Amino acid sequence: MTAKTPAPGELEAIETASRDELQALQLQRLQWSLQHAYDNVSHYRNAFDAKGVHPSDLKTLADLAKFPFMTKKDLRDHYPFGLFAVPREQVVRVHASSGTTGKPTVVGYTAKDIDTWANLVARSIRASGGRKGDIIHIAYGYGLFTGGLGAHYGAERLGCTVIPMSGGQTEKQVQLIQDFKPDIIMVTPSYMQVIIEEFERQKMDPREMSIKVGIFGAEPWTEAMRREIETKAGLDAVDIYGLSEVMGPGVANECIESKDGPVIWEDHFYPEIVDPETGEVLPDGSEGELVFTSLSKEALPVIRYRTRDLTRLLPPTSRSMRRMGKIVGRSDDMLIIRGVNMFPTQIEELVLQEPALSGQYQIVVSRDGHLDAVEVRCELQAAAQGVDVGAITKSLQHRIKTLIGVSTRVVIGAPDSIERTLVGKARRVIDQRPK
Repeated sequence: MTAKTPAPGELEAIETASRDELQALQLQRLQWSLQHAYDNVSHYRNAFDAKGVHPSDLKTLADLAKFPFMTKKDLRDHYPFGLFAVPREQVVRVHASSGTTGKPTVVGYTAKDIDTWANLVARSIRASGGRKGDIIHIAYGYGLFTGGLGAHYGAERLGCTVIPMSGGQTEKQVQLIQDFKPDIIMVTPSYMQVIIEEFERQKMDPREMSIKVGIFGAEPWTEAMRREIETKAGLDAVDIYGLSEVMGPGVANECIESKDGPVIWEDHFYPEIVDPETGEVLPDGSEGELVFTSLSKEALPVIRYRTRDLTRLLPPTSRSMRRMGKIVGRSDDMLIIRGVNMFPTQIEELVLQEPALSGQYQIVVSRDGHLDAVEVRCELQAAAQGVDVGAITKSLQHRIKTLIGVSTRVVIGAPDSIERTLVGKARRVIDQRPK
């Protein structure tokens, strides 16, 4: 695994700009975005008026804290096109969430928005070590989900050769990787685990495949999973971040030379960290909820959109823009078990520390009388022979109790006993408690 440090002239000027230059651009674009939203979207006009603020009140970047938040509920309340800031005829593409918890959230893009998106995903792939002429295997789902087409347009914009495989058909994924010999794969980290397992099932060493960089996103993943995938597949695992409401993949991306958290492309998205309970803006370095304001979107501007992702803003390193810490979890994914806050990623870290376990897991929460009960289901590695399952079970239960503070029942199954994701995000939590 050899990091590709950018050569002089490969980066855009804004990626090495001074903080003053960047903030001047942000202020200019932020003033435009607020005015654009106020003038063209009745929801924003009503929300701003109700709070007694006007776009002209924004004199400094800090003034953004005066403006109201936007949430996923606002998108659902104005389903499907009620938050568009341009006539529908100017919207050239529509994407939407799966809608598994209610109406889907719908986002639209003008031709300029699509152009900006392609440029930012191209920037993200370049930050990951990709270059013109590389072959990129895209195993994100295509369709209404933003992952597949977002990655596709960005890879083409960079000048790469695209294999638009989409998700599923794992045996065919492996066949095409073997035949086409891609340099890069873009996929969810949980499905990359499935692809690695398929290589091993076919008695092939995944470390011998051509892929040298994996650009993984669409779900939270830990440093432990990074180490697991890099070790098993012999590649550099790089984090891409995005969400459809803000744009799609490419809102932020790690740089391969540092791999120290996704760099937020601050020339197009202004980040804040707020207290999830009070909404108060927190200083950089504090853990809280990530909030984004779009600076250049035409069709669907988002003003102070609450992502529910819990992270920190970190100082710049490889680029001039700030970084995100690893996503700890989502405020709406947090499990409260007998008064203790627990995130699935905490369980993932501990499961991946057990060498005999595959890294696949599920958390099943049920109600035993008046108390919550938690069962952690995991499985053995296919190569694990003659291990003491009882000892591993006791060790994992003890570590979860000691480090997280929750009593659990650990069940270790045979290899391949945990359901796999074949298209989208892994189903890590099954909450069977009465609503």
